[in-house]
Amino acid sequence: MQFPILSTLIFLPIILSVFVMFARRANQTKITAGLISFVNMILSFVLLANFNKNLVVEQFVEQSMWIEKFNIQYFLAIDGVSLVLILLTTVLSFLAIVFSGEVKKPRVYFTAFLFLEGLAIGLFSAFDAVLFYVFFEAMLIPMFLIIGVWGGENRIYATFKFFLYTLFGSLLFLVALLYMYVQFNTFDMLTWANLGTSLSFEEQKWLFIALFIAFAIKVPMIGVHTWLPDAHVQAPTSGSVILAGVLLKIGTYAMLRFIIPMLPEATEFFAIYVMGLSVVAIVYASLLAYKQKDIKKMIAYSSIAHMGFITLGLFALTELAVQGAVLQMINHGIVSAGLFFAIGVVYSRLHTRNIDYIGNLADKMPKYAVVFMILTLASVGLPGTANFIGEITILIGSYSSAPILTVLAILGVLMGACYMLKLYKGMFYKQLDSKKLDSVTDLT
Repeated sequence: MQFPILSTLIFLPIILSVFVMFARRANQTKITAGLISFVNMILSFVLLANFNKNLVVEQFVEQSMWIEKFNIQYFLAIDGVSLVLILLTTVLSFLAIVFSGEVKKPRVYFTAFLFLEGLAIGLFSAFDAVLFYVFFEAMLIPMFLIIGVWGGENRIYATFKFFLYTLFGSLLFLVALLYMYVQFNTFDMLTWANLGTSLSFEEQKWLFIALFIAFAIKVPMIGVHTWLPDAHVQAPTSGSVILAGVLLKIGTYAMLRFIIPMLPEATEFFAIYVMGLSVVAIVYASLLAYKQKDIKKMIAYSSIAHMGFITLGLFALTELAVQGAVLQMINHGIVSAGLFFAIGVVYSRLHTRNIDYIGNLADKMPKYAVVFMILTLASVGLPGTANFIGEITILIGSYSSAPILTVLAILGVLMGACYMLKLYKGMFYKQLDSKKLDSVTDLT
């Protein structure tokens, strides 16, 4: 019997968080949480080292009956997509804990992050639909607390908006799952993928609509996106890092895991409409980003635009575009997390995110200027950076499916350069007389 490494990755941070709750001092709390998350991160690299990339079947399978009456299984496994998302989750969770500043109620704060880490790994490795749904829903609770307790002035409004949007999507998801169960008498996602073609086109169409709305809210796609800027602005820095780096990927991962393999006819029918929505998201969110004064809100809208590229690639339904979309999920997680960390640095020093009150940082913080420039160039997709590889792969792959939409999506790349370089110029080269700027310190 093989070592249950996936169960360990899921439950180690959740169970060991009890030591965080019993830590007496704030620094002990952070150190304990950091050590637990570090061990989990090392374990995820052990998973990577033992993953056989030459196999095209699910690996590290853990399967046993959970609720026999309804044929619900405890079914964990990973493939290449799951693997990289689990790695992203463990690395960003560790960094989010390490770079958290002083917070009120630190024991609850760090426990929430450990729970969120374990639940996210559970979602990325679940192959039973009920198990997937449990993790999908449970992740709301720690994120709700992180924004609602440790967020900014309007945190309650942002929290309830986030909760209501995602709850609506979750109800649609649940209805679709129950319908699929009635049809196939199992919640096994691999079985659903094999039997999806047996559903009529009409059935697939309605299931597609329900699942797409549920997952589009998580992405978020345009029209159901308004919760994200508020959540990002109000969330603490580490909360924004996990939100952008991990939670946004749940929507696109679920589309890749549920919609595309299980509803092939409906996917083919609706693909062009989803690609159209993706291009609208890319262009519209880029315009909104350009007009923002709050740096965090600007990066939040840029996330919507970048996620638009991912959904464009997924629904182009070509091998190259889908590979680019998966790669871009990882790239966006790294770059957006880096940008939110960088914004947290300047906010901790100047206590403002308003671009009008930030300037001349190139002279005051030259090391920080270099780091922020690297992140800026990665965000706009400069050749040689990760985002370039992801975006160019998506665009080349999607051109054969929808050439006009692909050309329009290129506008988003140009607009991304406009708002990110505008942000950089404003923060680092705009001359500004401010007493706060006189005492600002550079990165150590």
